[in-house]
Amino acid sequence: QVQLVESGGGLVQAGDSLRLSCAASGRTFSGYAMGWLRQAPGKEREFVAAITWSGGSTYYTDSVKGRFTISRDNGKNTVYLQMNGLKPEDTAVYYCAAKTRGNLRTTAYDYWGQGTQVTVSS
Repeated sequence: QVQLVESGGGLVQAGDSLRLSCAASGRTFSGYAMGWLRQAPGKEREFVAAITWSGGSTYYTDSVKGRFTISRDNGKNTVYLQMNGLKPEDTAVYYCAAKTRGNLRTTAYDYWGQGTQVTVSS
């Protein structure tokens, strides 16, 4: 089992940047693929980005391609989501999640953090 704690959310203006971090503890971090997902008020949780255990492959939902970058540092047991050019429609609670196998472009992950709020004002 792995425990996940997100940080880095906040209130920003449209066009600003934020970097979210997710610190993992527990079982070997490098054994997990990691994802970032989000849930806006009144909407279902959606996939945002994912990265394989080695960091060799990354995946993004279309709406964030070119603006968001997911990365990981297995030595620090941390995964990051760099968010540039933020838009009001990016406002949501952002969750870090982990899984050991299967499709990463999904909301079906095995372990979840508590979430961090990102609010983008226009």
